Amino acid sequence: MNRLNPAEVGFATRKLLANMGYAARLFLRLVSLMGPTLRRFGLVRDQIHFLGNYSLAIIAVSGLFVGFVFGLQGYYTLQRYGSSEALGLLVALSLVRELGPVVTALLFAGRAGTSLTAEIGLMKAGEQISVMEMMAVDPVSRILAPRFWAGVITMPLLAAVFSAMGVIGGWVVGVLMIGVDAGSFWSQIQGGVDVWQDVGNGVIKSVVFGFTVTFIALLQGFEAQATPEGVAAATTRTVVMASLSVLGLDFILTAMMFTI
Repeated sequence: MNRLNPAEVGFATRKLLANMGYAARLFLRLVSLMGPTLRRFGLVRDQIHFLGNYSLAIIAVSGLFVGFVFGLQGYYTLQRYGSSEALGLLVALSLVRELGPVVTALLFAGRAGTSLTAEIGLMKAGEQISVMEMMAVDPVSRILAPRFWAGVITMPLLAAVFSAMGVIGGWVVGVLMIGVDAGSFWSQIQGGVDVWQDVGNGVIKSVVFGFTVTFIALLQGFEAQATPEGVAAATTRTVVMASLSVLGLDFILTAMMFTI
């Protein structure tokens, strides 16, 4: 039986703390570069197109089918209690508060996050980042910052598209297919969804998830080993770490929003 080596534990702890400190410094630097980055908005605009436009199809289709499922399941659940006219409110609150930001962040991590990690990792493997440093060009401000702020801007927009398509999907199933009264469907949404408490909380969650997923993707790509295997491993870590971070932050944010 192997005994635990205190030296190995200390070395692993020191390495973990060093990595956490490096990640914190990099995050603070990206945040501090907000002004200079947005002044060069052309770089951010190109990344918004790359991250948002290419993710739009999967976000919209996923939102529509999630709305289909919620419309169907919600109707048969509410019908037991004679409240089928509240179907619109159930679908809208579920999407705006929880499913919209969370599922969008998970899809964003799988689609855009992996693309960012692979792109930065391949730049490092091809020594493009080293060449930029030799030319006195800061890779953090030139490569990472535009992608970081593009992800932060894109994430709430995609979450809004997901929620809107989900509501439309619930309307198609509930009103057109099952026969729920259309006036009740929309009036329940209008009267029950609060702009600040419900929509505002969803926007806050989507912004936090945008910061988290984009930063994890960039950090893993920037610190990936300059080999094909290293880039593949970094891409896998991006999906795992981003997904777990989104689910954990969702619980924390939900607890804070309902207790404050």
